[in-house]
Amino acid sequence: MPRLDELPVTMPHYDVIVVGAGPSGSSCAYWLAHAGWSVLLLDKKHFPREKTCGDGLTPRSVYQLQAMGLEDQLLAHGHRYQGLRAFGFGATLEMQWPEHPVFPNYGYTITRFNLDGLVAERAAHFGATVVTDAEVIGLLDAGDPSPERLRGATGVVVRDTETGTLKDIKGRYVVAADGQNSRMGRELGTARNRSWPMGMALRGYYTSERHDEAWIDSHLDIRDTNGEVVPGYGWIFPLGDGRVNVGVGLLSTGGAWKGVNTTKLQEYFVTQVGEAWGLSEATSCGAPTGGRLPMGLAIGPRVGANTMVIGDAAGTVNPFNGEGIAYGYETGRLAAGVLAEALVSKNAAALSLYDERLDLAYRDYYRVARAFVRLISQPQILSICVGAGLRVAPLMNELLAIMANLMRNDARGPAEVGYRALVRLTKVLPDQVFDLLLGERAKDGARLGA
Repeated sequence: MPRLDELPVTMPHYDVIVVGAGPSGSSCAYWLAHAGWSVLLLDKKHFPREKTCGDGLTPRSVYQLQAMGLEDQLLAHGHRYQGLRAFGFGATLEMQWPEHPVFPNYGYTITRFNLDGLVAERAAHFGATVVTDAEVIGLLDAGDPSPERLRGATGVVVRDTETGTLKDIKGRYVVAADGQNSRMGRELGTARNRSWPMGMALRGYYTSERHDEAWIDSHLDIRDTNGEVVPGYGWIFPLGDGRVNVGVGLLSTGGAWKGVNTTKLQEYFVTQVGEAWGLSEATSCGAPTGGRLPMGLAIGPRVGANTMVIGDAAGTVNPFNGEGIAYGYETGRLAAGVLAEALVSKNAAALSLYDERLDLAYRDYYRVARAFVRLISQPQILSICVGAGLRVAPLMNELLAIMANLMRNDARGPAEVGYRALVRLTKVLPDQVFDLLLGERAKDGARLGA
């Protein structure tokens, strides 16, 4: 991968400039380069590099990586697992990933330290120019933003992070894929819908003799130091390399976890599972790291005259489970398809198809997910639903299919029927009505728990 100062003195005019080489950016660059377009992929870090993440790939992620020809790399650098082991309120349940006509019935764990470089290199193999240590600090000829559209731009201003050298690079289209704290997105004019869910996650690595187990663990009743249930979950993901990824995630809306100290929550969770997994200060590989996760398409607008935002920069994390990698790959691929149509037709108006296809793929699903997050933000409801649900295996297997977005289009099983009923309900009842209903359910839950 060349450095910024190794690019030609006379800079080419790229078809597409992609800022950020995480899952969405590298996916977008790969599919464009694979189709023969000239793509510049920029990242301010140098590969391999650390990235805060749970490091778990669901079948949706694996499918996208298979499509890019990378499963052999997953086998070489990752750990294959077969399903989810859930814990909550005294119950335990092992759930195999469901059989599906498109997605595999297994997942992988692999650190982002290894994974992101593999996908970026794959994009480079097919002709994308990938430049690391290159920080985008501004836009060229930026237009005015509006509540409905991003700014346009003729290119970007890039700084070499080591030498400080600045270069102006031009492109017909500019894509922001620089993550949940997207500097490019803010420059283009994005904003987050603050009434929609926000996640918070913290993770650390530990050595463990159980590093190669066939299940990833999810604890659905994590508690604070006072023993109170908080709206979230804890995880232990075996990495197969002598380590496990251990973390906590909070999924909520309306400030339900405001004031929760995630560092203390992580420490307390580690003490809860420490004996079973051999976790302690002695087996810790370093201090945990974390961040906030906008989700459910909470960030917009997503399209401008010749600009787009994708992946975490567009808030595409799944509110059901906090998964972001699969939706990074998917939205990068969706964006690449739309950009190719705009390039072939020489008509930038084709970019509007991106919003249409995002809505088709995710709008109903994320609307149901946002309602679900509001529901489990009430600890009393969470304890009743999880405590009962984990004791009914068929129900939880269907719920797993919904939460991981693995419903089938060729069947009408309980998961598909239940999900479609929820979609119809959320279309009839606006968000405000859900808020009122959930307020009453929280009161009922409190009375039941009294």
